[in-house]
Amino acid sequence: MFFVETLELEGLGNRSYLAGGPRAAVVVDPPRDLDQVVEAAARRGVRIAYVAETHVHNDYVTGGLELARVTGAGYLVPAAADVAYDRLPVADGDTMPLDEGLVLRAIATPGHTPHHTSYVLEEDGRAVAAFTGGSLLIGSVGRPDLVEPRLTEPLARAQHASVRRLADELADEVAVLPTHGFGSFCSSSQAEGDTTTIGLERTRNTALTKDVDAFVAELLAGLDDVPAYYAHMGPVNAAGPAPVDLTPVRRADAAEIATRLAAGEWVVDLRGRVAFAEGHVAGSYNFEGEGKLATYLAWLIPWGRPVTLLGENAEQIADAQRELARVGIDRPAAAATGGPGDWLTGGDKPRSFPRATFADLAATLRDGGPRPVVLDVRRDSERELGFVDGSVHIPIHQLRGRMREVPPGQVWVHCAGGLRAAIAASLLDASGRDVVAVDDGFDSAVDAGITVTGP
Repeated sequence: MFFVETLELEGLGNRSYLAGGPRAAVVVDPPRDLDQVVEAAARRGVRIAYVAETHVHNDYVTGGLELARVTGAGYLVPAAADVAYDRLPVADGDTMPLDEGLVLRAIATPGHTPHHTSYVLEEDGRAVAAFTGGSLLIGSVGRPDLVEPRLTEPLARAQHASVRRLADELADEVAVLPTHGFGSFCSSSQAEGDTTTIGLERTRNTALTKDVDAFVAELLAGLDDVPAYYAHMGPVNAAGPAPVDLTPVRRADAAEIATRLAAGEWVVDLRGRVAFAEGHVAGSYNFEGEGKLATYLAWLIPWGRPVTLLGENAEQIADAQRELARVGIDRPAAAATGGPGDWLTGGDKPRSFPRATFADLAATLRDGGPRPVVLDVRRDSERELGFVDGSVHIPIHQLRGRMREVPPGQVWVHCAGGLRAAIAASLLDASGRDVVAVDDGFDSAVDAGITVTGP
């Protein structure tokens, strides 16, 4: 009897899988922090026989090489992937016996990358699950533009062919278990639901319902910006990542925090956006530990810049450290716990800024005073669906480099729900701007009577 256990990586929007039988298992696309994987295998009493990569990842640092080393498992990596370490090269059609009656079969599925490979788990010769990585996703496919611009359209066409091959070779009841699609920017769009099968995808996946030209045109038109840190993930994974170090970070006092800020280092406050707005260390940035910390911090920070973490408690610091290690931000320079009163030197006072709703913005726009600057930090694709009339648009990931484009005056900054607006507000506040963070859903703008220009 086979099993499949899903390991969620919510901050990155990805999944890893532990699958196998009563004695042996395979781990597909493991995260860099291995403890949860090893613990899951131990709970089931199975030996990790193989570690399988569907592709060289562009959105996170893999733990595959280290997991294979510490467990003695065979490390399955597509043969066409250009990597600098020893592995078991996997080619189309290769089979790997896993446990009694269980076999893992490789299917070449280029598209997300040229070498992308899916793995089908077969029980007594019958396919029961397909680990599709960045190929066939839930209602979508992996994006084809992360390797090389000149390859984007050919890879999009290959993606269409690969998805159709999976559908042709696998029965309707086979479970589809992708790595991407749960918030990761490696997906061309996000998952429609939590689970799927080949049969369900036949009815709703555009790779299976549209011809190749229509599919490619729609896919390419929908591609959005790529997080800047992705440029570093592929090379790290191809070279072979170093083992992760999650030992506690050295503690900093208020004087050291001030020194690091003065040196131009990043001091990141992990507290919720409400607490940050009410009081924070001047010059610090707010990236909520409960938000998409790794994605947005890694996207915005100048790569390699030292980072100091401020959190309410040691657990919050440890969680952030783990999340950041997954994207190659290793060993924060320092950390501190508590609140602004613990992080400020004598005589310094916390900074603060107001939070508001779209109703508050509507009232301000009506009161006849100086018109505030309304700054929209959503992505281009979101703005195309509607925007506040007269607003300035600078996507959050471009804001640091385009601060001079924000007109003078009080800045009311918004996104779709509040998280990115809080990050942007902290960036503006640190630069000395008078800012109001709109902590509200964008759908509320129309209800509040604000003029929204739509498509």
